[in-house]
Amino acid sequence: MAVPPAYSDLGKAAKDIFSKGYGFGLVKLDLKTKSQSGVEFNTSGSSNTDTGKASGSLETKYKMKELGLSVNQKWNTDNTLGTEVTVEDQLAQGLKVGLDTSFVPNTGKKSGKLKTGYKRDYMNLGCDVDFEGPIIQASAVLGYEGWLAGYQMSFDTAKSKLTQNNFALGYKAGDFQLHTNVNDGTEFGGSIYQKVNDELETAVTLAWTAGSNNTRFGIAGKYKLDKDASLSAKVNNASLIGVGYTQSLRPGVKVTLSALIDAKNFNTGGHKVGMGFEIEA
Repeated sequence: MAVPPAYSDLGKAAKDIFSKGYGFGLVKLDLKTKSQSGVEFNTSGSSNTDTGKASGSLETKYKMKELGLSVNQKWNTDNTLGTEVTVEDQLAQGLKVGLDTSFVPNTGKKSGKLKTGYKRDYMNLGCDVDFEGPIIQASAVLGYEGWLAGYQMSFDTAKSKLTQNNFALGYKAGDFQLHTNVNDGTEFGGSIYQKVNDELETAVTLAWTAGSNNTRFGIAGKYKLDKDASLSAKVNNASLIGVGYTQSLRPGVKVTLSALIDAKNFNTGGHKVGMGFEIEA
């Protein structure tokens, strides 16, 4: 039996069909490079086509595999500095311990979080402690013969209050995934993912809130035109239609074009377009 996914990754296949391949309202550039010493650099910049606001980030990653140590440093144009140090499979096989900190020089605000995770056959456990509070966040996922059951909670020690109480149940097969969840006893959701064949992937999501008649649902699909190009499309009950086209121009260079159309108000405008470039060297 393989290790089940973390709670946050339950239903990920369906989420990816709805989210990847789109970039509405943004012109974005992502650049990934790697030095000879093994340091990875990820640089990202984007401009909002509606507001004209530009933002960017720089991330460096360094891994020492022999020590199970990884160091991740981030900076963005909001002038937030972040550092995460992680040790994996050293204290015990399957155990991951990390310290994630952030600092804003302009305001002097500091924050930190201790992250722990343990995974092995049939289970995946996680527990984070946010020093601001402190707030304890814990999750557990158990898996057996494709069936998955998960629980996630958040407890504010300062208020002695349970602030998050989520359950999930799902089934995962080779080309089919089913996911259902209940958040705080009021938010209900579900998703279905199916890989029809090597070219076509589809997904359906459904969500509703207790005490409300407002049901939200969406349908999405991704079709691989050839080894270098793919077409994505999605639509929801609000009549928002999204389309995306991804083309690999050459190894390590990819361009994505996307558009969001408001079918309910087609003549009034307000539609969004986006363009993204990914370069990896």
